[in-house]
Amino acid sequence: MVSIGGEVDLSTAPAFEAAITTALEEQPPVLVIDLSDVTFMASVGLRILVATQDENRDAVRVAIVANSSATARPIQMTGLDEIISLYPTLDEALSATESTARD
Repeated sequence: MVSIGGEVDLSTAPAFEAAITTALEEQPPVLVIDLSDVTFMASVGLRILVATQDENRDAVRVAIVANSSATARPIQMTGLDEIISLYPTLDEALSATESTARD
């Protein structure tokens, strides 16, 4: 799981991307990205989410926790929620992905 807070913009994007890369090094069947504490999501953050999904589509199921207008709205407006699972709470994301992790 990757959990991030604050603003996701050009200055913080490298740290966000590095956290995802580190989490993927363990080759998990599911990667939950928790954006619950994010207060601003720039397009670079969306690009990172898309790239994560595209680059790992066959190996990892990506689940996003986004429960605020700062995160859920841009994800939904861009249609990203149609290719990546979007959940309003971490508990819901973990419950929904639990069976995938066991397979």
